[in-house]
Order: sequence, then C-alpha cells, then structure tokens
Amino acid sequence: MDRAQARKKAEALVAKMTIEERAGQLKYDAPAIERLGIPTYNWWNEALHGVARAGTATVFPQAIGCAAMFDEEEMQKIADVIAEEGRAKYNAFSKEEDRDIYKGLTFWSPNINIFRDPRWGRGHETYGEDPFLTARLGVAFIKGLQGDGETMKVAACAKHFAVHSGPEAIRHEFDAEVSQKDLYETYLPAFEMAVKEAGVEAVMGGYNRTNGEPCCGSKTLLKKILREDWGFEGHVVSDCWAIQDFHQFHKITNGPKESAQMALEAGCDMNCGCTYAYIMAALQDGLVTEEQITESCIRVFTTRFLLGMFDGSEYDDIPYEVVECREHRQLAVEAAQKGAVLLKNDGILPLDKKKIRTIGVVGPNANNRIALQGNYHGTSSRYVTVLEGIQKEAEEDCRVLYAEGSHMYKDVMENLAWNDDRISEAVITAKHSDVTVVVLGLDETMEGEEPDQSNRGQAGDKASLELPGCQQRLLQAVVAVGKPVITVILSGSAMDLRYADANTNAVLQAWYPGAEGGTAVADILFGKVSPSGKLPVTFYKDTADLPEFTDYSMKNRTYRYMEMEALYPFGYGLTYGDVKVTAVAWTEKPEKDRPLKLRCTVNNTGMRDTDDVVQVYIKDWKSRYAVRNYSLCGFRRVKVKAGETIEADLTIDPRALTIVDEEGKRYVDSDEFSLYVGCTQPDERSVALTGCRPVEVRFTLGK
Repeated sequence: MDRAQARKKAEALVAKMTIEERAGQLKYDAPAIERLGIPTYNWWNEALHGVARAGTATVFPQAIGCAAMFDEEEMQKIADVIAEEGRAKYNAFSKEEDRDIYKGLTFWSPNINIFRDPRWGRGHETYGEDPFLTARLGVAFIKGLQGDGETMKVAACAKHFAVHSGPEAIRHEFDAEVSQKDLYETYLPAFEMAVKEAGVEAVMGGYNRTNGEPCCGSKTLLKKILREDWGFEGHVVSDCWAIQDFHQFHKITNGPKESAQMALEAGCDMNCGCTYAYIMAALQDGLVTEEQITESCIRVFTTRFLLGMFDGSEYDDIPYEVVECREHRQLAVEAAQKGAVLLKNDGILPLDKKKIRTIGVVGPNANNRIALQGNYHGTSSRYVTVLEGIQKEAEEDCRVLYAEGSHMYKDVMENLAWNDDRISEAVITAKHSDVTVVVLGLDETMEGEEPDQSNRGQAGDKASLELPGCQQRLLQAVVAVGKPVITVILSGSAMDLRYADANTNAVLQAWYPGAEGGTAVADILFGKVSPSGKLPVTFYKDTADLPEFTDYSMKNRTYRYMEMEALYPFGYGLTYGDVKVTAVAWTEKPEKDRPLKLRCTVNNTGMRDTDDVVQVYIKDWKSRYAVRNYSLCGFRRVKVKAGETIEADLTIDPRALTIVDEEGKRYVDSDEFSLYVGCTQPDERSVALTGCRPVEVRFTLGK
C-alpha cells in the first residue's frame, strides 16, 4: 500500500470520528474507539539495538558498537532482525489483547544525533561524531526496520530533531545556539537523509530549544525544514513530556493550553506526555483549529494503515519462535566481533592457549551483565560476560583465575573494610597468572539518560574522561606486578586511556557488546576472529582542550575540526592482519554533479585473514568554507585473506564536493580536491599508530 492509498483510508476513518475522538488520538496512549473498531494503541516502543523493554529479545551491541562496524549491510540486517522480532512479539501480544506500552509497531529508533562531545551520557545511543557515517548507518537501520513489503514491517522514528547532545542535566531548559553553517553541515544531514533516502515514517523532536525555539514547537525545524524543504510526509512525535517543558522550564508559554497550541501549530502531531490532554480546551479558547487537529489525526492514522493494522499485513504470520532464535543471537555475536576496536597490540594478541598455563581475569566489568547491554535494551535469555567467554574458550587448556578487583566507582566493596579492599586479590591473581586481562570501563548506570540511575550527580553525563579512581588504582596495581597485561574497556564513549596505552601490552575497546558479548571478546583475544572495528568517535587525551560542553559550535570538535592531536583518532582500529591500500584509480573521470567512481587495490601482507574497512576522506583545497581538516565521504568493509590482494570499487556521492557557507547554503565552491583512501584517516597520529599512510588522489574538476 502506498502513502496516498493509506492517507485516503485514514481520511475516511478520521471523518467518522468526533472532534473529541480525534484529539484523543494525538496522545501516545491512544484510547480505543470501539464503535469504529479501533483498538487502544500505545505508540511508545523502543528498538535502539534490539526490541526493548518488552521482555525477551535479541540484545545486539549498543548503537555506538554497531557504528564501529562501519558496515551498512550488516546494519540493515540487524534492523531487519529487530523488525522481525518486533512483529513476532506484536502478533503474539495482540492475540492476548495486550496493547500496553512497548508492545506496538512504532519504534522510536534510531538516535541519529551527533556525538559532538565525549562527556554526553547518551552518546552511546548514536552512531558517533561524523555526519556522513551517521547518515549512512541511519539510512540502513531505517530501511531494515521498515522493510520493502506491501505494508511497513515496523515504523522507524529518527530522533532527536535537532541539535541535541547534552548536557543531560539542563536539557529541559537548554537553548542550543548554533550557526547556520554548523546546523546544515553537521547537525541536519543525517536527518535529511533519513527523510529523503530512507523514507523514515516518524521524527521525534528534542527537549532543548534550538536558536530560541523549543524543538517540539519549532516552526523553523518542523514546518520549514522538515516538511517544506525536505518534503517529509510522516508524523512528528514529541519527546516525552517535552511539550510540558515549554511552560514549565523554557518559560516561553503561559500554560499547557498555549504549549499545546505552539506544538500543534508547528506540526507536532503526537504528544508523548500529557499536554495534548488540553487540546480540546485550547480549541474552545480559539487557540487551535479543528483542521489542525484533524490533519494530525490523519497523519497518525496513515501510519497505522501503512503498518497494515486495519487491513492486515504480510507480516501477521511471523511466529513467536523467531524471537531470540539461534541465527539472531549469532548475528549479535558477529556484530560484537566486527565492532570491537583493537587500539593497541604489541604482539601479545592473539593469545596462544597452548603457551599459557594460567590466565588472570580482573576488573569490575569482567563479570558485569549490565555492561553487556547498554541502555534501551531488551532482556536476553542468556548472557555471556567477558569472564564467562574466556572461561568457555580457555578452561580446557589452562586455568582461569578471577578477581573483581574493585567496585565500578566506589572506593570500597564491603562495609567496614579498608579502601581498595579487593585490590590485593587482583594483585595475587596477576602474580599467579602468565597474562592478566583487566576489564574496566562504565555501564549504563554511569553514563546514560538524565532520569536513569547515573554517575553520582552528573545526570548521566561524564564529569571527565578518566576511569573512576578505584579502577585506575586497580589497573596500576596489576601493571606493577610486572607481567603482561591486556586492557579491555566496556564503555559507550571515549575514555582517557593514556595510562593503559603507555603501560599495558594491548588495549581492546569492546563498547557495550550485547548479551553474549563476552563470546565475541574471547573470540578476538584468542584469535578465532581478527578484530576489525574502527572508532566512530575521537578518543581525546583529556577534556582540557575541548570547548565548554554547552558550546554547540564545531570549532575544535571532532576529527573534522580538532586542532590538537588525538590519543586514538576517529576511523582508527588495528587488526591481526596487515592491510594496506596500495593503489587507487578512477573508473570514471570526476565531474561536478556525478558520483565519483574509484577502484582501489587492497593487500594483506600479514599472516592472518581479516576484515578491514577502506575509508575515503575528502579535502577541499580552495573554499574558505571547507571544514578545517577533511571529511569522511565513503567507506567499505572488505575481507582480505593473508597474503591476498583484492580490488574494491567505491562510489562517492557528489554531495562530498560541496561546502556549507555561513548562511547554511550547500554548493560546490571549488575545483581542487584530494581524496585520501586507506584504512584510517590521513592524520599524522593515525599514520604513526599504523605505520601506513593512505593513498592521496589529488584532482581538479573538469580536467
């Protein structure tokens, strides 16, 4: 069914409703209209990295871990599995007449905000700091969720529109002031692609104001940009209780009726919250019109018809048995393998079980289930922690010793004990082991959303990039034993890893790797698979050179604009092979308004088969509006066997040649460019870390 047909059916159904009934359907918990055969429906559902908050489902790696795969195809496959499980659960719940929250087909995912500052607690819900990577992965995820059937498989929702990335503590009153250049160059492209290319069905506004207007009541964002400029035809939903913020915290309206008026006038069709309970009162006061209420009601029912809720869908027969089936769980482990990023390796990895008698596993995240799952997660029927993964893999060949070593953030584990009461056990473990794996980092209780249990008063954001003091002391004590140490970090964001980098033999960033993520980590440590993830965010040395958290200017932020040297750069990640791009050639002459087509030669001179990611960055040499450094404009995951040479074709969107000027206009402003093609970005730190420089192709348009 196409949108025109679905809208026609929605118009006919809405025409039979009273105005009170229409207004009632604009709340997320829409009541039944029994005389029209409309069951109650709760619009609120989550699927950030698996069907969330509705019981059992496959728990994939957190979004930032999926982003580190740099793999559009895998992203779409994961989203298709999530939609499959979402449908299966909806079908089963509906038969039980269970139409509660988190049981519907409208999923408020993905989060395609830009992770512009490593302190933001919700950054791990995103696909990182780069607008191009975020757009490509967002499009793939949305397409996977919505499918290409006669009806939509499930409805995706791109959030939070727009210019939203902390601080969490003041998000309900905060005004994100942003230049037109940064708005159109950094904060909007992923949303534009979600609308124009992926056909996303819903868009959710942010809590904050953007340049003075609350996002869920912004005529600039919701009317001009989203609907008029981009042609969006789906529905807009508010973030939860964000419309209430208009009068309660932003203080720009005088009460709920005026807030409802502001949101409805701007084109916010649905309220997650309670403020649209005042729509009828606003209508009686002449603040809103029947036409506005009717139009929003038609839009939300168009979505329900597109999902086949009234006429049936080809997905109605998906059986419950697909939920968390073996194939889906295996895909989640594969995603964790592909997304883990090897940041340092002096040759200690992969471990050879035949040469090791005893392995020590130490650290508060070694056996922490919470750190596997990130936030916005479902419930797995089985979890495999890093400790359990190592035990399963190694115990037939060697002894595995374990010590928790410290709390996640407290200085003491047991009441009445001395501070650091578990460190000596970790030291003993290290002394009795040939190699020690120290598993540190954060979990969703320490970085997350504002209302979540959070890291001691930071409202979900991080105060700094440092490991909690107790974990830092634990690592130092284990290193002081003088035996080999491998650091594994489970976190959703960049940490200050300078000590681990300087003092341990290997560093693996495993993110929040999903329910059975410990299997993936063990597979990498013991060489069953080669690591191949790349950083979707910059790992800074610390926050000293970063702008204020509340400053939304891109100056000195992210790899495109940073002026200092990174600890580990965006796009960086080692493998167990030795993959290089050795040559690049045009397959078509570069032209201004046509895709750029390249063929590159990739060889692996290493001893092990591996995946790697070919990355393409563009530098504009002439325009004064070009980004300070360069921008990612293409990537492709490749498999290269040991000793093998392959060729890979790459197509670069002509949009890569454009700049955005101070007024927010996008156009080609130069004819002199360079493309850098390699397995990292072309900065000097990446070259120093990998010993390899990407191939530069300099070209002049029209020549």
